[in-house]
Amino acid sequence: MSSELGTWLRQQREDRGWTRTELARQLIKAARTRGDTSVPSADNISHNIYRWERGAVTPAERYQLYYCGAFGIPFSQFGTASSQFGTAPPGMVDTGPGAAAVAAYRELPSSDPAAPDPGTSAIRREVLMAAHEGSEHAERAEQRGIGEATLEQFRADVTQLSAQYLTGEPVTLFTEMRRVRNRIAEALERRQWPRDAAELYLLAGGLSALMAAAATNLGYPQAAEELVRAGWAYATIIDHRPLMARLRLCAAYAAYWNGHPEQTADLARSGLDYLPDGPNAAQLHLIAGLARARRGDPAGARQAIAAAHDARDRDHHDELLEIGGEFGFSRATQAYYAGFVLTQARVGEAAAELEGAILLYAAGPGPGEQHSRRCRMLAHTDLAVVRLRAGALDAAVAALEPVLALPPGERTAVQGQRLSVIRAELGHPVYLGSLQARRLDEQAAAFVPADLGRLPGEEE
Repeated sequence: MSSELGTWLRQQREDRGWTRTELARQLIKAARTRGDTSVPSADNISHNIYRWERGAVTPAERYQLYYCGAFGIPFSQFGTASSQFGTAPPGMVDTGPGAAAVAAYRELPSSDPAAPDPGTSAIRREVLMAAHEGSEHAERAEQRGIGEATLEQFRADVTQLSAQYLTGEPVTLFTEMRRVRNRIAEALERRQWPRDAAELYLLAGGLSALMAAAATNLGYPQAAEELVRAGWAYATIIDHRPLMARLRLCAAYAAYWNGHPEQTADLARSGLDYLPDGPNAAQLHLIAGLARARRGDPAGARQAIAAAHDARDRDHHDELLEIGGEFGFSRATQAYYAGFVLTQARVGEAAAELEGAILLYAAGPGPGEQHSRRCRMLAHTDLAVVRLRAGALDAAVAALEPVLALPPGERTAVQGQRLSVIRAELGHPVYLGSLQARRLDEQAAAFVPADLGRLPGEEE
């Protein structure tokens, strides 16, 4: 019976020239006429109409009553052949919104008035229904789920957060990143124009990358990996290769600080498949160089530094570089990374590279650049490591002065991990009995706030 009833329901709707959405509106209207305000939205009822007309389920009795109200028939004729449109009992006139339309359909000239074709009205009905459905779909499609002002605010938010992350407090900024990301996620749940959706996915993926970098620096590389996977989904949807490369970079950075150099190298190489040129490609080469240095390959580390210089010299522009901030990679920070790689490889050029980085930071950003205070402080820390290895305690203390003066909100687990290397160097016999060395060790031990995560130690 359900399939027969479904056919009847569909026939009644189409005879009136109604789409499912229009029928849903009429059912809601009939319900409200009877004082029932509990019926769901038109979208939900449209879904139910689809199931009822397929014969999957039978409408509940209250919806049968509302059907009768919408169709203008008594309840006794619900689902019966005598209730076909245009054959209502005497005294009952169909005045629904579809009545005039159906009358107009019937008055259209026949292709052969002398011998009307019984199938002609069905063809007309299908053509006109298709036209009505097309108009309705176009009306829904042109509805924009986000205003230009809101979209512009999201762009400004991501740009500002990327810039602030270079010098601000990671915990505070992480909270704000999460707030903006959640607002973008809510916007993506609404109907969006394709170009708006593409930009929202880019911004959501970029925020995932920023949050992953912050999570690693705060001492939670495993959480960073999960954030990277979320960002990867957004990047894949829009096939944005620079964003994919950035997310691979974030994943490699997290793997390195989680103590997995082999995985670090693989992720960096994968990132270069998506972005071989420009400053962010240079950063990928240097992350791969860190992995090589960690594995005791100084020649490979030097090759990575050279490859980074070559990649930077090849001109490249993309949307992430336009956002700037953390998505950029200044020459000073590139020099710091090169010095860090050489420090890990324990080669003599490390001090000169790190001193050069500190001078570049002191000179201020170049055209189109922004400097990272976090990386600047890491350059000072690694220079202190190199000085301690050379037996220059006074020079190491001087290098660390700006680092130890950082306010608690700007201290990170990555910085704390590098200070643990300082403490390991201070434990060597040459510094035993030195009051200055003991004080420096105490300052390094108290550097990282207790509520930050802890990163695995290194073999130095």
